[in-house]
Amino acid sequence: MPNPFANVAAAWLAHPLEMARAWQELASVTWASGMPAPLAEAAEGDDRFSDEAWRDNPFFHGLMQQYLGFTRTLERQVYDTPGVAESEAHSAAFWLRHWCNAIAPSNFALTNPEVLRRAFDSGGASLKHGFEEWLRDLLAGDLRMVDPAQFQLGRDLAATPGRVVMRNQMMELIQYAPVRREVRSVPLLLVPPWINKYYILDLTERQSMVRHLVGQGFEVFVLSWKNPRGDMQEVSFEDHLFDGILAAIEAARTVAGVPQVHAVGYCIGGTALSALMAWLNRRHRAVRDIPVAHWTLLATLTDFSKPGDIASFISDESVALLDGLMARQGFLDSQQIGWSFRMLRPNTQIWRYVVHKYLLGEPAPALAPLAWNSDGTRQPRATHSFCLRQLYLANRLAKADALDMRGQKLDLGRIRQPLYAVGAVADHITPWRSTYRSAALVGAPVHYVLTASGHILGIINPPGGSAKQQYWSAPLVAGRDAKDWLAVQSPTPGSWWQDWTAWLHGRCGEWREPAPEAHPDYPWLCEAPGNYVRER
Repeated sequence: MPNPFANVAAAWLAHPLEMARAWQELASVTWASGMPAPLAEAAEGDDRFSDEAWRDNPFFHGLMQQYLGFTRTLERQVYDTPGVAESEAHSAAFWLRHWCNAIAPSNFALTNPEVLRRAFDSGGASLKHGFEEWLRDLLAGDLRMVDPAQFQLGRDLAATPGRVVMRNQMMELIQYAPVRREVRSVPLLLVPPWINKYYILDLTERQSMVRHLVGQGFEVFVLSWKNPRGDMQEVSFEDHLFDGILAAIEAARTVAGVPQVHAVGYCIGGTALSALMAWLNRRHRAVRDIPVAHWTLLATLTDFSKPGDIASFISDESVALLDGLMARQGFLDSQQIGWSFRMLRPNTQIWRYVVHKYLLGEPAPALAPLAWNSDGTRQPRATHSFCLRQLYLANRLAKADALDMRGQKLDLGRIRQPLYAVGAVADHITPWRSTYRSAALVGAPVHYVLTASGHILGIINPPGGSAKQQYWSAPLVAGRDAKDWLAVQSPTPGSWWQDWTAWLHGRCGEWREPAPEAHPDYPWLCEAPGNYVRER
């Protein structure tokens, strides 16, 4: 497997004069000369150095400056490596940042003023509690972000009333109970990513998108994907499209007694929904024959040309290694997936918990999104390999007619159903500019919304949240890139959910009374949240 650091080192050795100047620059940001490091302050939002002692105490302030000055200079020099491709320099810098983050003085008890103060004030009790937290995580085999005993499915999470109306080998379909006497005639079908469990869309009562939509008068259905085991290793991306999403669409419109639904896709669920929409528009000539009237994409990529830092994990060689691992297991395990995503944001997803739990002796926070994030799923070998090779490496969904599924070539430009697409400013999994480019591939009118925060909290963004809530909302303009689109927009305070529900109310038809009983073809199988979501 190619080593980006070896290639960077070889490039510097081939340019000795430039390397000498680089070493001289690095030396100037250390204490070697007897002089303090040049001024280097922590970036806004870098809470590793939020304690006042990092600014007020000369020793800790100098230590912080030395660390930040050295690591920032070193990273910039990697990007400036002569004769190395931009992608290779980016990959090397990504892994260099992991080393730089790991050696931060905030991660060690003797060089973290807050840890020292807490230990002194508590008479050492904080270190004792931290050791106990470390032992519990050691026995659990994971750096746990939340205590799983603090939440219970059906009580604290995934508690919106509803019933499972369909079950097959791929998914359960949940229909939620209406809370109004009338509902909009076009029901909503939510397609979550299968890389996590569905209840990110139905967290606590205040944070539940499902509960919000039901309260707005929409009839809501949600897919709950099965957590696959080794005997499902041949389950494919196509199976998710047809036995998952399309089967759910057909069931939802039958149960609701309507010809069409509004479909909502989140992350890879949105990628699959996009592929299905392209397939439906290739197969059916008449728009009225397509069972989706209009649709929404949440933090979704179909153009994987610039997927963000995750590209540092994905190459022909790394995918081949993963294929070998998955061939032995039949799947990619949830912990293996979880740690890959944590490594995209190590300071907030790894080192923050190391410091707060093990050094400061604090218990894991009781936050619903963390409980959901810790409740991972496995990925079938065939599906995961397809996504890595055909989507990330080859970017074939973004190319007209490059993918063929069940006899139909996929072209996103043929899609004719209006689209509402959402990206998030701080999203590191599906960068918002890439979600904008992805939405621009669709041939239908697109309304694009950019929301504050990241991949989860930008989407799970209920009204009445943070005072910093804001969003930008306007039609996507063909030929205008994301930067130009944003330059002419003004932010609106509040949650984008309000903008979205107004858009939905204008398109989801007249009010009607919901069916009082189960449909004869889709009897109520069990109460929500169902069985598949409980599978470990």
